[in-house]
Amino acid sequence: MDKKELVKYLKSIGLSVHTTTKARGHQGFFLNNRIDISKNISEDRFIPTLLHEFAHYIHSKIEPDMNKTGGTLSSVFGENAEKYVEELIQVTNFVDKNSACIRLLEHKERVKAKIKDCEKIIKLYYPKFMRSKKFKEFDKYIRHSNARYLLRYDRVKLIERGFFKKTTKLYTIDNIEKDFCDMPEAFAAYIRLHSLQKKQSRISARINRYKKYYEKPCELFARYVEGLYLDKAWVEAISPNITKMFNKLLNEGYYMELKTILDHTCLHNV
Repeated sequence: MDKKELVKYLKSIGLSVHTTTKARGHQGFFLNNRIDISKNISEDRFIPTLLHEFAHYIHSKIEPDMNKTGGTLSSVFGENAEKYVEELIQVTNFVDKNSACIRLLEHKERVKAKIKDCEKIIKLYYPKFMRSKKFKEFDKYIRHSNARYLLRYDRVKLIERGFFKKTTKLYTIDNIEKDFCDMPEAFAAYIRLHSLQKKQSRISARINRYKKYYEKPCELFARYVEGLYLDKAWVEAISPNITKMFNKLLNEGYYMELKTILDHTCLHNV
């Protein structure tokens, strides 16, 4: 099936397919028997995205509450499918490179290295310093300095009001030494370390959110189906156990109309 034939077939089985919307900001979107494919999608992504959304449709027929719960692997691949979740994650990483969070992981490693650099500077002056314990010398110094605001914000604007005028002062993490000339090097390093730790936590939170999304059973199933179109042989090679379970159910008619589509798209695309 080419693009037009696929859309025509989906409409013939009762699905509403729209290709002129923004798909709620995604490449594609499925809800309540309706599939939206973004009007801005590239030509080479149209069929894979449509198959991905159609897989959600099939999954919703198997598990009607899939949209709310995220589904279960056993319902779409069979009993004990959870044992082979790593195979599905490998397929997902192949289908969508963003799922591996490579750039975020690299960013996290760079931040981690900077934290160690700051720690080394602090230990030059305070050898017993430990990140897990209170830095008493710093706490005593900082309570009387406007630099204390940089413990919460990397950039802060303070407005001081006098009798006749008000003055505005901007402080930033990058200009600590310039803004606070009397601050010891170890304390400036500690403020930066504190900022980097917060950044590290934010990056970790983003990675966890991505993993939670990509590892939902409904997404793993949809990307497996998408992967069969992109490179059937490779997907079968990296997920042998899941493929065996999937093919058994496929040939038994468990996935309903999905078999017709795979027979006319994935085989044609090999």
